[in-house]
Amino acid sequence: MFLESDQIKCYNSSGAEVTCRHSGQDAAYKQEPRGDTVTTARWRDRKEIVEDTLTGLVWPKRANLATFPLSWREALNFAAQLCGPETPTAGNWRLPTRRELFTLLSHQQVNPALPAGHPFEDIFNGYYWTCTPCARLPNQAWYVHLGGGKVYRGMQHGAYMVWPVAGQLAEPADGPNRFTVQGNRLYDRATDRQWFVGHDLSEPVCTWEEALETVRNLNRRHESGGRDWRLPTIRELESLVDDRRHSPALAPEIPAGSVGVAGFWSSTTSVYEPRYAWVLYPQDGALGVGYKPQADFHTLAVRG
Repeated sequence: MFLESDQIKCYNSSGAEVTCRHSGQDAAYKQEPRGDTVTTARWRDRKEIVEDTLTGLVWPKRANLATFPLSWREALNFAAQLCGPETPTAGNWRLPTRRELFTLLSHQQVNPALPAGHPFEDIFNGYYWTCTPCARLPNQAWYVHLGGGKVYRGMQHGAYMVWPVAGQLAEPADGPNRFTVQGNRLYDRATDRQWFVGHDLSEPVCTWEEALETVRNLNRRHESGGRDWRLPTIRELESLVDDRRHSPALAPEIPAGSVGVAGFWSSTTSVYEPRYAWVLYPQDGALGVGYKPQADFHTLAVRG
């Protein structure tokens, strides 16, 4: 299951809003209708539960049924023991995977970072547990910040909020046949996207504006095989994460080397603080932000 980003505005490195045309940013590639116009049709509000028609997942309408933070083990038990309304789609309640909770996030809204027009109530603008443990650090597990959208890991004895889920998410078909190497390009069967993975593109660290310009220059080069490459959105970068792996938490075909690659810039601005853009940190697969004017991260290009 792959969802597009809902970001509909563009921002420069100073955090000021700019026109999206020819910017190479996330929102520049949206088709009309854009942004949150889809959200009113996305949700089926059934009083105590909400069905997400885009993912097939079912969520309690109240995002704070436990009323107070729990440890990871307590959160797993609470979700498994939850009794809720019986519907044909609800099934058994459980703690969501990191990718399932990530499907709820908006990258245009903050506090909470949920799509405009959502029907949920009693949302805590902080961290919520997922059921996904950290592959590199087994005493830690993944959580998602519903205030700003960060996806990170924390000690399992820590106390965070709980939002159970029911239903089943169609995950990308990971496996040895997911990616096909085509010279300096990588085809992803799960998302029908191509990635440019030439080392001359991904190796130098750069600022966010330099990453956008690097992809513009790629489109001028004959060996790129086309003129439709762009800096990926944070959702596109997240689709590459394999949380069963670490150092890096990516398929071996993706040129992240080892922990030496600090992160990959996305084209998605953090609207929580628009001087920052979203970054994929490949060691464990965390999703955080980087300061746009600072030359800290690497570049990948995508199309399709």
